[in-house]
Amino acid sequence: MDELDRRLIAALREDARAPAAKLARALGLSRTTVQSRLERLERSGVIAGYTVRLSEAHERGQIHAYVMMTVTPKSAPAVVGAIRRLSAVRLLRSVSGPFDLIAEVVTPSAAEMDALIDALGALDGVERTTSSVVLSTKVDR
Repeated sequence: MDELDRRLIAALREDARAPAAKLARALGLSRTTVQSRLERLERSGVIAGYTVRLSEAHERGQIHAYVMMTVTPKSAPAVVGAIRRLSAVRLLRSVSGPFDLIAEVVTPSAAEMDALIDALGALDGVERTTSSVVLSTKVDR
């Protein structure tokens, strides 16, 4: 993957539904060059798919938070399995440092966020949680 591929991927992060002609204009390339690069990135697995991006207005109406969790030794697979079933969890990462897992969670209300954080803390194998509610987004790619 070269710098041009990285620029193409950055443009797709802004608008994954942009037609090849629009991407080509933005990158100063021909449409066929953009199409062939996209096909190569898809074939090689670099681009695994395209996704939905929700409007800022919708996202502003939601409560977003990060929940950091410490889990007991050897219980991570069971905890991950339980968290996988919670639809309010958008992203779960295993991390190094004082916490074992970090979940990005989204709910429509503060009351539902409170219940979700309680549910995460009550999972068998979760020793401790620390939560940070998102106040604003500065960069979103």
